[in-house]
Amino acid sequence: MAIKRKEIRDRIHARIRKRVNGTAEKPRLAVHFSGKHVYAQAIDDDAGKTVVSAATTEKALAGKKAAANRASAEQIGKAIAERLLAKKVDAVVFDRGGFLYHGKVKALADAAREGGLKF
Repeated sequence: MAIKRKEIRDRIHARIRKRVNGTAEKPRLAVHFSGKHVYAQAIDDDAGKTVVSAATTEKALAGKKAAANRASAEQIGKAIAERLLAKKVDAVVFDRGGFLYHGKVKALADAAREGGLKF
């Protein structure tokens, strides 16, 4: 039986989550990419709550055409950085969600760093 790409990504994500944990002072910045959208949320794992989130499904952040590309990833990275800094959180732990740190994931992380977040 062939292993599907999603199963591989889920296995990698589980391995990452063993080591990555967010707190109130340094939440976990989790990213997810679907075929059309980019999602990012800062999570306090101790309390089990999402501190802030941003996604291309929001009307303010949605582009002309729904696409999970580098441009939309950069836009979400900047938005999540602004929202976290407004809550007086300037440091996060990055959770790439099993995706390779390349392309969209790197673009989102770099945009968040440019927005003022420390990883």
